[in-house]
Amino acid sequence: MSQLANQLVIAERDEVARGIRLLLAGPLISERADPEAFDLVRRRREPIRQWFDYYCGWVLTVEPRLGYARLAKVRKAATGATRPARRLRSGRAPFDRRRYVLLCVVAAELLAVPVTTISLLADRVTRASAADEVLTTFDTASRTERMVFVDVLRLLESFGVLDVVDGSTESFVDSAAAKVLYRVDPTLLLRLLAAPVGPSRVDIPADEVALRFDDVLAEVSHERRYGFAEASEVQRNLWLRHSVFRRLVDDPVLYFDDLSPDERAYVTSPTGRQLLRRAAEQGGFHLEERAEGVLLVDVDGIATDTRFPDDSGTAKVAALLLLDSVDGPVTTEQLRRTAVDILDKFPRWAKGYRGDDGPGQLVSDAIAVLLGFGLVEVASGLVRPLPAAARYAVGSMRVAD
Repeated sequence: MSQLANQLVIAERDEVARGIRLLLAGPLISERADPEAFDLVRRRREPIRQWFDYYCGWVLTVEPRLGYARLAKVRKAATGATRPARRLRSGRAPFDRRRYVLLCVVAAELLAVPVTTISLLADRVTRASAADEVLTTFDTASRTERMVFVDVLRLLESFGVLDVVDGSTESFVDSAAAKVLYRVDPTLLLRLLAAPVGPSRVDIPADEVALRFDDVLAEVSHERRYGFAEASEVQRNLWLRHSVFRRLVDDPVLYFDDLSPDERAYVTSPTGRQLLRRAAEQGGFHLEERAEGVLLVDVDGIATDTRFPDDSGTAKVAALLLLDSVDGPVTTEQLRRTAVDILDKFPRWAKGYRGDDGPGQLVSDAIAVLLGFGLVEVASGLVRPLPAAARYAVGSMRVAD
């Protein structure tokens, strides 16, 4: 093979690996928001699609003319850390129940209109919520409600579902009479739903949803191709491969103790190990294998939507500082006393945690960070370090002669 041919093969391999990691970080890539990333995924879509289909069983849809690539990441209900939608404001606070409810109502109303204004859409949402006895009626007279509505619309703008033709969505917070014109992409809106089974097909009465929410999640996430109760050997092996790799690429670390006996036997078998290394190589990852589990390390930091360590937020800095104190089971009260010492040591830092319950809230937020990254577990009031926490242990200092 000529040198030029070798260079082309290497370039294609690198681009495929980069495309895989880009989609893991952001399952929806639009040409408008990131033309370079979209162009790469568009050009290398077949090998990227094959990688996700083989290892994860996820479907990649690329629409060159419509300008978006959508990876439908399906997981079994209630597995792994939650990844909420977040408000596109400085605090990046997660969506609450009210915002999720309005997101669903707004999405349903947008399917019927290719072009709309913010006031017309608000009126439609008001009528739709008033007609449903389960929902609280949307009230445009309330500034709080208008802010919730704006958070929902801005999220849909970030996805490319809504295109602001004229005006500013944020202006609706201050006045319900704000003038904003939108163009709607209903095809992309439909692509946002990644559930294998549409919620409308779930045969559970509306008044029982709250009591049977786990059943609802199980039904909408059910994938018939695996058979489950009457699975063949082929279906069983397919499910084992996909279930393991979905967790491997989506979670910070994969602990063997968190797997079922069949999943653990699969991933630790010679075949499983070979697939792990092959997937890591094709995806541009470094595979870190330990007795307790495995993780994929992206040295370029492309495949992650959040980082640790990271000084971008007070909670993450506190999490790193407190992690050094979690060298064995500790109580939250012990961590609270440590947090008090840290706040006293750095009086100009963490100004938002200086109130009466500041240290306790700082510990709570820091633990949430550590839980999200698979570094600790909390049970019976005790915080215990998990094996991956050893990666962040403070080493001994050496002074050069």
